[in-house]
Amino acid sequence: MIFQRALRREMASTAGATFTVLFSICVTWTLITVLGMAAGGKVASGDVVALIAFAALNYLPTIVILTSFISVLMVVTRTYRDSEMVVWFASGLSLTRWIAPVLVFGLPLILVTAGLSFVATPWAKLKSLEYVERFQKREDLQKVSPGQFKESTSTNRIFFVEGVEGKTSVVQNVFVNTVDEHGTAVIVAREGVVSTGPKGERYLVLKNGRRYQGMPGQSDFQTMEFESYSMRVTNHNQDLETERNIAAVPIMDLLYDTTPVGRAELLWRISSPITCLLLILLAIPLGFVNPRAGSSANLIISLLIFFSYSNLVKLVEANVKQGKSMFALSWWPLHLAVALLVFGLFAWRLNLNHRYHPLALLAALKRSRAADKKAVSP
Repeated sequence: MIFQRALRREMASTAGATFTVLFSICVTWTLITVLGMAAGGKVASGDVVALIAFAALNYLPTIVILTSFISVLMVVTRTYRDSEMVVWFASGLSLTRWIAPVLVFGLPLILVTAGLSFVATPWAKLKSLEYVERFQKREDLQKVSPGQFKESTSTNRIFFVEGVEGKTSVVQNVFVNTVDEHGTAVIVAREGVVSTGPKGERYLVLKNGRRYQGMPGQSDFQTMEFESYSMRVTNHNQDLETERNIAAVPIMDLLYDTTPVGRAELLWRISSPITCLLLILLAIPLGFVNPRAGSSANLIISLLIFFSYSNLVKLVEANVKQGKSMFALSWWPLHLAVALLVFGLFAWRLNLNHRYHPLALLAALKRSRAADKKAVSP
């Protein structure tokens, strides 16, 4: 019991440090990506923090799986490097005695991975899509930041305003550049306001301005001054219904989705906790290292195994999504192969440990001496 408590405490400490490093890397990468989207006008600047949180939540299942795998692997590797395993085997204990404490440590992580994959990640994906689409479906003038040029949703109009009056739709010193089949039209006005038509259509009403229209490079430009000028902005019937994204579908709805895309997403969610369990068990026999050698090569091989396993799962998911294979025949063979690999590595390590066990070597030495005495006797 003392050994198991110390082992779980060491694995928990290693897991905390590993998770902190991996999570910091993902948050930094997400921060750069979301800030780039905000700078490009694809998302609202006020939604940056929420989008970073949602994106980080999407990465959490992979981070937890990799954290559990590395934690068990590093602890087992340390015991080999510090020759603690020699004492363990000399005491007559087997490598399989590590399975129980490792599972006690890893079971909460497996449950967390399942909860993230089945519930938290789809919810975060759905909220992220809602934030992005809500910003994309706002009126063009509501996207405009004072002092910045912004492109409209239809990509044929550019807005510039010098100021906005509070939270209203009134803007000051408006510049609008529109390109259509009739040429280029430039409109400047002192102020503008968004109004609603009788059928729900939205208009930008500009006041006290000028309008210039014509083809660039030609002399037939038309100029006119106006007191009021209405410009169609968008339709009132634009709703905020999000486009269906299979990654954002709740797990209960996904169970009844028999399309290839839905089956592929279900395969991916089921694979996450299974992958976490198998990698935790794989780390026990994989943690062997020569005490006289370094452990860096062992860690590199383990990372290659993790990424290969994840890529193979994505490959199977892609085959199901494209209809090349059935869900019932695709979700389990890869995990069964990894489980057989775990069993084979355990059998191989147990065979080696039995062969080089101190008691076995002592018995072999006695048999050798008895054979020598028998050979020299007349």
